[in-house]
Amino acid sequence: MNLVERNSFLGKYGPVAVVTGASSGIGKAIALELGKTGFEVILVGRNESSLSKVSKEIETKFQSKTKILVADLGQLEGNQRVLDQTINLQVGLIVLSAGFGTSGCFTDSDLEEETELVQVNCLSPLRLSHEFSKRFSDQKRGGIIFLSSIVAFQGVPFASHYAATKAYVQSFAEGLNRELKSNKMDVLAASPGPVASGFASRAKMVMGKTLKPEDIALPILAALGKKTTVFPGFLTKFLTGALMILPRWGKVRVMELVMGGFTKHQRV
Repeated sequence: MNLVERNSFLGKYGPVAVVTGASSGIGKAIALELGKTGFEVILVGRNESSLSKVSKEIETKFQSKTKILVADLGQLEGNQRVLDQTINLQVGLIVLSAGFGTSGCFTDSDLEEETELVQVNCLSPLRLSHEFSKRFSDQKRGGIIFLSSIVAFQGVPFASHYAATKAYVQSFAEGLNRELKSNKMDVLAASPGPVASGFASRAKMVMGKTLKPEDIALPILAALGKKTTVFPGFLTKFLTGALMILPRWGKVRVMELVMGGFTKHQRV
């Protein structure tokens, strides 16, 4: 986005934006872009130290205001804290980028961790988007960005449950995009390929080629209000294009080979 486009974006969705998962990865990169655009950014995450660093970077580089909101979105109380702490702010945009992944053989997985995965990847976006969509409806404007993934479009062996949570997010965002337009709200599903962040280490995966969060943050923001789903970055477009010609069972098989390679070290 150039300066004119940034000013238009701020006018449409500003003056305050909420970003979950803002301490690292895609969330951090989007928060920085929003700060550069002039938003007051509410930084949500569990790691106060990391959030403080992001806050300082935004305020130092761009002279934009920030607010740190420490919350565990895997817990009902954490989601309620976000809602309570933003009730009197002029929020026009929420970026739901908090999430994590699991991988490996499902029968060997930890059920408690898999349950937390649903809480963070599915129930938190549900709770937050439900409340903010009502607020945005009242003000007749607003934007919601969901973080989906290219794994959302088929089953993914060795990351079956993670892919299922992203399929939920993708389908939910697609439906809301049409449903909320009448109230002048824009909804976007951002579906990137593999990204270099803390995601891989948490998911116990060893990835090959990856996207940089800072290279896909701006394309994600620029797509809001223009697309239903954005596939940011050349690698994402290449992977989705290569899979597009295959039947669904073929996509599952390819993803089995890819994810099997990422997680081979877990099974040796």
